Amino acid sequence: MHKHHRALGLATAPTGSRGAADIARLRPVEPVTLLRPHAARRAARFFVEKFPGRSLYAVKANPSPDLLRILWEAGLTHYDVASIGEIRLVHETLPEAALCFMHPVKAEEAIAEAYFEHGVRTFSLDTHEELDKIVRATASDGVAATDLNLLVRIRVSSEHAKLSLASKFGADPRDVSTLLMAARQAADALGICFHVGSQAMTPAAYAEAMSRVRAAIVEAAVTVDIVDVGGGFPSSYPGMEPPPLETYFAVIHETFESLPISYSAELWCEPGRALCAEYASVLVRVEKRRGDELYINDGAYGALFDAAHIGWRYPVRLVRGEESHVRPMSFSFYGPTCDDLDRMAGPFELPGDVGAGDYIEVGMLGAYGCAMRTQFNGFGVVDSATVEDEPMASLYGAATAPARSNVVTL
Repeated sequence: MHKHHRALGLATAPTGSRGAADIARLRPVEPVTLLRPHAARRAARFFVEKFPGRSLYAVKANPSPDLLRILWEAGLTHYDVASIGEIRLVHETLPEAALCFMHPVKAEEAIAEAYFEHGVRTFSLDTHEELDKIVRATASDGVAATDLNLLVRIRVSSEHAKLSLASKFGADPRDVSTLLMAARQAADALGICFHVGSQAMTPAAYAEAMSRVRAAIVEAAVTVDIVDVGGGFPSSYPGMEPPPLETYFAVIHETFESLPISYSAELWCEPGRALCAEYASVLVRVEKRRGDELYINDGAYGALFDAAHIGWRYPVRLVRGEESHVRPMSFSFYGPTCDDLDRMAGPFELPGDVGAGDYIEVGMLGAYGCAMRTQFNGFGVVDSATVEDEPMASLYGAATAPARSNVVTL
């Protein structure tokens, strides 16, 4: 990686207020991930200062050690981890971080390693079988652990989210009451958690889910110490411009305050996308144009997995030497592999004269884009460069994409 950096001059190019245009001027052959630490830092401070509770970063969204350190330095001390691999990574990168194992289905060996080797005390579950597994795996010499935070995940609707997370996890409504009572007996702190789905477009998603929490508490008649509203906090994409995050926080706070819970109960959330989407974009090169189709050097098996497989639209802009005065038109993309599935339908709005040799910045790829890369077909070698310009869209006070040109000149 470092050798490749020197070849392109990315590591040694002057920083200053360096942006996408400065990287494109170097004419990179491979895609370049543009990193914006200041954007991730700003997002983290926003949640730390404004969310009315504790924020856990959902590591799956982007497990970059550099990003983890940025979020830690910005004040995020708790991390939502979904696997033993993520636990090992975060524990090695941030030894003092509090890790919460929030995947509802875990290997017993993973639970034991998490508890005894990495200090994990918080686990989620959605069945009696998982509860029994956690109790067994954390016992020492046959004596049950007395320091567990156990969060029962309940099933809620994903109708207000762009990506559903309603079908795979969540306790059967018929089992919630007995599961809460059983978890109460095994837990030092008992919690309820849920996930409204990814990219929730209205705060109503959380209000409706909190009504489910209230019903579960009333029916089980247990004392609840933690309410975790999960993730789902949105970012801004073309055609998906959500209301301000403060409105989500206000609804969550109001509904939390009205719950019949312990006087000292804690409110948690698990933002992933909202903390890291603005952290990275990808600079790609057009290798060929065929009508309204552009062949680019990254795609479905790289950072654009979601653009290909679920039709996610990302902001794009042309980055080249001269201003374009040609009317924008809609394009689709093909990635570099030999697979017909390596296609991003878009539409992506770019000047009508874009062609081979031009560079395009695809924005808002810090969430999931960087995490989903593969080496399929021999592609996937990606350089990175830190830039200081603003992300192409932001929910944290910066200029947003619609107000900016879709062309950046070198």
